[in-house]
Amino acid sequence: MLSADEKTQIQIRQRCHPTTPPAPGGPLRVESEYRRHGTCAYLAAWDVHRAALFGGVVERLSIRAFDALVAYVMAQLPYRTAHRVFWVVDNGTIHRGARACARVQARWPNLILVHLPIHASWLNQIEIYFSILQRKALTPDDFASRHTLTERILGFQQHYQQVARPFEWRYTRHDLAQLLQRVSAPPLLAAA
Repeated sequence: MLSADEKTQIQIRQRCHPTTPPAPGGPLRVESEYRRHGTCAYLAAWDVHRAALFGGVVERLSIRAFDALVAYVMAQLPYRTAHRVFWVVDNGTIHRGARACARVQARWPNLILVHLPIHASWLNQIEIYFSILQRKALTPDDFASRHTLTERILGFQQHYQQVARPFEWRYTRHDLAQLLQRVSAPPLLAAA
């Protein structure tokens, strides 16, 4: 099972003056003026069971870029030989609807796109990684070029790949049934 999405509109900004690291008792200082060097996007897929991460930085999002990520992942073991490989995605333009399902299944018959409900992309596990990437590697944003930003993103991806561990979900159907039974039970009447 892979969780995939894209982090769009990553600003490539170069601060006019260097960012000053925090001193003892003092804050980090980030210049508010910057030069823009455009934007880029980061497409990534996260294997939730193996803690494996795949991704690449592209200038523009496109179906071709998404399919290239899928091709890269699906060419590797165990995905290439798996009976079924589920890709959890949101309803973004490059992987939305029946046309996207048909497109990827024509090329990779063992791939099954699973679309999250509309407005529920926050359920996608890759979003947790994107949040960590933003906080740990992209803030404050001070990049002289697209190449510098790409190096930072892919360097963090490699680091995260080494330190990440699969999450072991211990909450069972039985636990859920007990919770639902408890919350749907009528409230006890208070003794008068």
